[in-house]
Amino acid sequence: MKPYFSYALSFLIAFALSAMATPLVRKVAVRLGYVARPREDRWHTRPTALMGGVAIFASFVLAAAVTLVIFPKGSSLSHYLPLYLCSLLVFLLGLVDDVRQMSPQAKLVGQIIAAALLVFFGFKINWFTSYTMNTFISVFWIVGITNAFNLLDNMDGLAAGIAFISSLTLGVIGLLSLGEGTGDGQLMIIVLFMGALLGFLLYNFQPASIFMGDSGSLFIGFLLAGITTNHGPSHSSHFLPVIMVPGLILFIPILDTGFVSMMRTLFGRSIAQGGKDHSSHRLVAIGLPERKAVLTLYAFSLMGGTVALVGALFRASYFFTCLVIFLLVSLFFWIYLARVRVYPEEDRPLIERSKTLTTIWIDFTFKRRIFEVLLDVWLVSFGYWLSYLLRFEGAAYGENFPMFLKTLPIVLACLMVSYFAFGVYRGVWRYTSIADLITYLKAVTSGVVLSILVILFAYRFQSYSRTVFVMYWGISLFFLASSRLSFRLIAESLRRGSVPNGRRVLIYGAGDKGEFALREILNNQTLGMTPVGFIDDDTRKKKRKIQGYKVLGGREDLEAVVSKYKIKEIIVASRSIRPENLQAANSVCDQMGVILRSLELSIK
Repeated sequence: MKPYFSYALSFLIAFALSAMATPLVRKVAVRLGYVARPREDRWHTRPTALMGGVAIFASFVLAAAVTLVIFPKGSSLSHYLPLYLCSLLVFLLGLVDDVRQMSPQAKLVGQIIAAALLVFFGFKINWFTSYTMNTFISVFWIVGITNAFNLLDNMDGLAAGIAFISSLTLGVIGLLSLGEGTGDGQLMIIVLFMGALLGFLLYNFQPASIFMGDSGSLFIGFLLAGITTNHGPSHSSHFLPVIMVPGLILFIPILDTGFVSMMRTLFGRSIAQGGKDHSSHRLVAIGLPERKAVLTLYAFSLMGGTVALVGALFRASYFFTCLVIFLLVSLFFWIYLARVRVYPEEDRPLIERSKTLTTIWIDFTFKRRIFEVLLDVWLVSFGYWLSYLLRFEGAAYGENFPMFLKTLPIVLACLMVSYFAFGVYRGVWRYTSIADLITYLKAVTSGVVLSILVILFAYRFQSYSRTVFVMYWGISLFFLASSRLSFRLIAESLRRGSVPNGRRVLIYGAGDKGEFALREILNNQTLGMTPVGFIDDDTRKKKRKIQGYKVLGGREDLEAVVSKYKIKEIIVASRSIRPENLQAANSVCDQMGVILRSLELSIK
């Protein structure tokens, strides 16, 4: 019980010190003029105090000193003196940049020196048998993560919150691994760091009254990078969890840095220049409030941390399953974000500016749907492997693995032939409908049945489990349908949390035409409308929902609905409305200053 008490007390000390130090630092920063002014390439719109990193660093160091005094024998914090000293160097580097604006080259050289010193003192990744390779990768990792957090500090509460979630994951892994010889000094550092971050986050979450500055972002990135160099599933004999667990813990800063670098390169922009094109900015561009954009990235960080926990504490097969699903969800989500327009209209991607690349891109991807086919090859193979894993859990899986390998080519060929035969690759993902889902059902069913027939003919189906193919049918159908519905699901989920910044519109008519009007409003942002719900003269439809939007009442409720939901416009989307009801609605609109329009569908 004593170690857990010492961790809890240390966390509270660091949290209290940070919560008290941050407003003091803010007051001093404003008085000395260390304030971030709004700029065109920066997100904030009002002057905000800098130097929050001073509060984080000071509270972390002071809490560590207090912990050493209170628990002189219960902690090995002193063993991590090189990490403290190198982190101090990086903190001072960031502080000088906050005060005097260092050049990017000078900052990079300073980071490399600090990283090299830390690696020299033993904080090193040991992924390879080559000492030289491990040293090079370690320096690259530390410098890369340090700069990733520096780039991630682009919205209120984002960098500090992601750092806290990453530290929380490291702390949980450390606590659960105490019996395996994990050093309590490293765990104590994580606990102190979490307390310092959370105390600062009280003042940094949107709307932020203080920014951490480079002194904070470089420090938290460097410290987390140093801790993760020797923090992994030491019990695992598989290489994948060893290299992936640190990456998953720091998933968001790594992904956002890579994503922004790729998109800027694609559009011919400098990677080093600032901009409003990060993942968080794209979420706001879609219509999410700033807080929900940050919370969305928090959620992905938590999911990555959960997968890292599985990799650090459980069997490699469980980790591989969770990893693939998580990476697929992330892939579809960030492809959707990549489609969000954040650059000026005149900025065209490199592919569009080069005729040769345009031709190759169109022929290779759109006409031949090559990426879609490759995705299905992966999903079919993974789904078949997952079916065996779920059916033959434990030792029995190893015994049946040769049967999986023997029949994988057959299953893969049969499913892909069925997909082509039923026209799976003729659809457009964005407009996937019930008819498409029926096609997927037919394609998967035919493919699985064909697989069984071929295996029956080739191997007489001896020793093969029927349950595997039943499970495989369900998994394949789920993968095929969910991948095609991914863009619609992402758009719908983000749209539900978006800011209602358009004209608030009420649709009169909860039928087919009303549903069409809703889809047009949601998909056509140029209309500048935000749907609120429906009204309908059929009282049986009241409180029912169409695509998540409620039928708020009938014509007699119109005045109350307009007043309550601040409606600016009503769209009449039904031919069955009685003339007297339509006239009454028109009178209400005239009295309340609401525009009444009629949806007209015509083919000329």
